[in-house]
Amino acid sequence: MGSRALLRLRSAPPASPFTCIRSTPHPPPSIIHGPGCRLLHARPSGPPGVLAPLYPEHIPTSPLQKVLLAAGSAVMALYDPYRHDMVAVLGETTGRWALQALRQQMRKDPEGALILQERPRIQLSTLDLNRLRALPEGTFGREYVHFLDDNRVSPDTRAPTRFVDDEELAYVIQRYREVHDLLHTLLGMPTNMLGEVVVKWFEAVQLGLPMCILGAVFGPIRLNAQKLQALTGDLIPWAVRSGRASRCVLNLYYERRWDQPLEALREELRIPQPPLLSRRRRTPAPQH
Repeated sequence: MGSRALLRLRSAPPASPFTCIRSTPHPPPSIIHGPGCRLLHARPSGPPGVLAPLYPEHIPTSPLQKVLLAAGSAVMALYDPYRHDMVAVLGETTGRWALQALRQQMRKDPEGALILQERPRIQLSTLDLNRLRALPEGTFGREYVHFLDDNRVSPDTRAPTRFVDDEELAYVIQRYREVHDLLHTLLGMPTNMLGEVVVKWFEAVQLGLPMCILGAVFGPIRLNAQKLQALTGDLIPWAVRSGRASRCVLNLYYERRWDQPLEALREELRIPQPPLLSRRRRTPAPQH
């Protein structure tokens, strides 16, 4: 499979890629129909080590293809952090071990296990933005809408998962992408490069995804001296402490917390009060 074919966008399916799809290790039969579910079985297809698609957007790739995709996307993402398509490919092709560890954390947590079972999505089709705008000031939902409006971002800009060869792990990384803007809200960080680097430090410490570690390490090279001083003096130490101390952010059913005061939610997650940064309008952030 050529690199162009691997990275070519496919048309979106009528249903969510993660709606009641399960994978099993047993080959026959290829598809089993159940009450509201489809069980998909991986079968060898094409080059050795490449499986048949496990979910609608899945593009099966061999280990060598994943190495090539990871190397190419890393170069492009470092060159242009706003290439969200390359950032997404890098996360999918390098994050398997971290995703497995995150899945285990979710399975051991009652709320995380429920998320894995119900597969909620954070999209315009599932959000009632008018309701969130009508919530009292200081609530999590109202602050999230403020974040979207102030930074001119949309929850629908997250790329679908394509290169993760496990259907449940594909949902885990999709969930991470869709809660990324919620982390900006919880951490009080804007979407400029300084704010993105701070969030990446938090994610790197807490989630361990190689993509987040790369962003945390190499992101500061694009900052000027004044912002670099603020980052290294106050913001990185705060992000590291917060990432170590807080509850796993993937184990929170955010869709059921819109009415909760933002400060109470931070206390529940054990996230210290964030440093004050400007909330001026920013250019749209890199997507993950």
